[in-house]
Amino acid sequence: DEALEKAVLKVQKSMTSVKDVSDITNSLAAKQRTLRVKVDREAAASIGLTENAVGGIVAAKMRPSSIGNLNVDGNSTPIYVVQTDLPSTIADVRAIRVPTTTGTVALDSIATIYLTKVPVSITTQKGERTATVSLTPSGKNLGAISTDVTGKLAKIALPTGVTATIGGVTASQAESFGQLGLALLAAIAIVFIVMVATFSSIRQPLVLLVSIPFAAPGALGLLLLTDTPLGISALIGMLLLVGIVVTNAIVLIDLINQYRREGRPIQEAIMDGARQRLRPILMTALATIFALLPMALGITGGGGFISQPLAIVVIGGLFSSTALTLIIVPVLYWLVEGGKDRKQGRKAKKAAEAVAAVEVPSAKKPKAGAKLKNA
Repeated sequence: DEALEKAVLKVQKSMTSVKDVSDITNSLAAKQRTLRVKVDREAAASIGLTENAVGGIVAAKMRPSSIGNLNVDGNSTPIYVVQTDLPSTIADVRAIRVPTTTGTVALDSIATIYLTKVPVSITTQKGERTATVSLTPSGKNLGAISTDVTGKLAKIALPTGVTATIGGVTASQAESFGQLGLALLAAIAIVFIVMVATFSSIRQPLVLLVSIPFAAPGALGLLLLTDTPLGISALIGMLLLVGIVVTNAIVLIDLINQYRREGRPIQEAIMDGARQRLRPILMTALATIFALLPMALGITGGGGFISQPLAIVVIGGLFSSTALTLIIVPVLYWLVEGGKDRKQGRKAKKAAEAVAAVEVPSAKKPKAGAKLKNA
């Protein structure tokens, strides 16, 4: 108990330097006066009693004892025996007579009775006593507060046998981050599978997936500019960006493929496709950005602390991904598909040169030497 209380005080003192925290409390701070009976095990054993037996005798003297239930007309009523001479002072408690095999002895002969202060509430976990140090955040950046708390907790030298772990909202946030991270990976995998089935190719879906990281610079950059923490709602915005960003790239690549099936050269198909899809992609992105602008400005009401980071992430991600999708995706498409066409062109050129070499007729070789005529 003393080691736990010392550890709690150390942790609470160390957390006073954490920024953006308004209140720090611990579950052992609230205490009440209690009369404690500490049994001398050796003295109790010498008269044939155990610590639990002495505790039961004292408890029976201090409070009513149950002797069973009485059933009257089907109604069960508990029956208690209430003592009339309950101890009212410390001296009365010390004078409690404890029966033994050789007679009765005074309680203070086998135990120490004294007043002390104990916590109002005592919690246990897996049979071990626990205590809680609670911090009330005053700022919005819970992630920074959690990082600061974790760093300071790691530097505290706790008493032997006492361990400290992070819990509460911080643990819930870490768990939610992990779940959303898995959801983000699952969303990317599902999008990739759908695109492979749609395009009947692996190279083009890989080109489309490259457009997803394009949203990160804008989303994170706008979070930094607006001093908005990366929380759960911001990660949900990242999850939404996966579908939005890939949609723009799919629209562009599909039109380029359509032009190529019509027989156009790859460079002409890319230029015409990018030119034709520029306006629809920009209109879609701008419409989404302006629709989310009220949420990003925090004028949507009391739920702004949830909706504002989500809107900021989506707006920033759309800015960067739209610009980079219109520039980098066509370049990557030309490198991947154009390389395939160039390779096929080189093979066709070599085959044509080989055929031309076979069709060239062989020239007659001149005879060696010459005939001499007499003058």
